[in-house]
Amino acid sequence: MFFLKNQNSRKLKLFLISIIIILLGIIIAVFSRYRNILDETAGLESAIRSGAKMSLGKVHHTATRNGVIEWNLDANSARLLDGKKQLILDDLSVVFYMKDGEKAYLAAEKGFLHTDSNDIEVAGNVVVKNKNYVLKTEKLNYEHTPRILFSNVSVEISSDSEKLTADSISFDLNTKKIMLEGNVKGTFSENIKL
Repeated sequence: MFFLKNQNSRKLKLFLISIIIILLGIIIAVFSRYRNILDETAGLESAIRSGAKMSLGKVHHTATRNGVIEWNLDANSARLLDGKKQLILDDLSVVFYMKDGEKAYLAAEKGFLHTDSNDIEVAGNVVVKNKNYVLKTEKLNYEHTPRILFSNVSVEISSDSEKLTADSISFDLNTKKIMLEGNVKGTFSENIKL
């Protein structure tokens, strides 16, 4: 009889210890989730304090004119500035569509999208690529109405057979005309076709 009481007492102790361990696990899980929510809230509060009206993650924006898509923009995050009609963008990429079906791909670390005009300013390891050329610079602007990309800081344009550098560039997406100005220098391979 004593053996049965002792065995029941052990089972009861094991059951109570199991319940305590399970409850501790639940409390730790709830605390961890609550701490993550607090960290996310702190990030949002700092964005609000910095003048942002709204903060977003993973943004996609498409600009159209007369039913034709002119460009698509994707960014890892965006903050809408209060009263300025600007989105501050992080890690962004833009695909520009040209009338002949070709595409130009832009990537940059930071940027601004002016929501009232669809003009874009980008900075930080700016790279623009199409099927033939790669353009690299630190700052680049896009004016939406005339569809012009331009930079007033040094640029480098390269392909398999050539490399050009200049102090500034202007590229018309409608006509595909490029204007390079200031200290324009070039290197061409012997396989270039003029």
